[in-house]
Amino acid sequence: MVDFDRLDEQLVHALQVDGRASFSRIAAVLGISDRTTARRYHRLRETGAVRVVGVPSSARLGRVDWLIRIQCAPDTAVAVAATMARRDDTSWVCLTSGGLEVTCITHAEGPRTPLLQQLPHGPRITSVTAQCMLRAVAGTAGWAGRTAALTDEQVNELRPASPEYDVPLELTAQDERLLAELAKDGRTAYPALAAATGMPESTVRRRLGELLRSGAMYFDVEADPMMFGYATEAILWMSVAPSALSTVADALTRHPEIAYAAAVTGATNLFGFVVCPDPDALYDYLADRIGTLPGITHIETVPLTTTVKRAGTLLPRR
Repeated sequence: MVDFDRLDEQLVHALQVDGRASFSRIAAVLGISDRTTARRYHRLRETGAVRVVGVPSSARLGRVDWLIRIQCAPDTAVAVAATMARRDDTSWVCLTSGGLEVTCITHAEGPRTPLLQQLPHGPRITSVTAQCMLRAVAGTAGWAGRTAALTDEQVNELRPASPEYDVPLELTAQDERLLAELAKDGRTAYPALAAATGMPESTVRRRLGELLRSGAMYFDVEADPMMFGYATEAILWMSVAPSALSTVADALTRHPEIAYAAAVTGATNLFGFVVCPDPDALYDYLADRIGTLPGITHIETVPLTTTVKRAGTLLPRR
């Protein structure tokens, strides 16, 4: 694993605040030179430790996200995960339960889009379930474990303008190509984006700004939690009394162990990605924090063993 220090943590936090902030702007906030900022970023990017990616906003684009669980025979899960990871409409592909299950998020064009018949099937796949994701409730601004290195003042200096959700929005074929390029690398230079989309560079600059201001997309940072000292990841499937759903969701926003959580359909109507330093810390979190929240009637804890794909496009192995 690449060496990772406090300055790297600050750089990652800065990129989470504004994924396309210039090196000079980040350098000014961090109090270092432009050259040091660029060198640090390129080292992390070239080793695959950190990547900024552009992510379409499903809710703003009228799309629906589905949480998929595929239970497999032990010799099948890796192949199924690889198949799902190659799909452009699927992200956050993980191997869980010691390699017996694949969990992922699939993005459908609308609530009536046929889904299950598009998923892998066969005698080695024992169960497939799909739960509609109703609302993200925690972790929407990035996992707290990687967004704690800057002061509030530094964050405010970097923070871009907030989206204006009343801005008219209609994606074109060129927009789709632009989003596809940013899903590979959110910091791709404007000349390269222009060449990939067939738009003039000035149009690319303008259109990217419009997509961000309208809330059609945002930038996320992919980074392995182990670099921050967190070696244990798990998925929590929670059954919560409907009357307590908002209360529990609000509590999760204040739990630094929660990287992301969303309300979903089904008997387990809340799920979350939890990140802890080690199994003992996960035990403490389950017993002393989340386990004490009123309204939770059942929790299934599923260890996450391998992340095959995160938010961005799956890239060829180096």
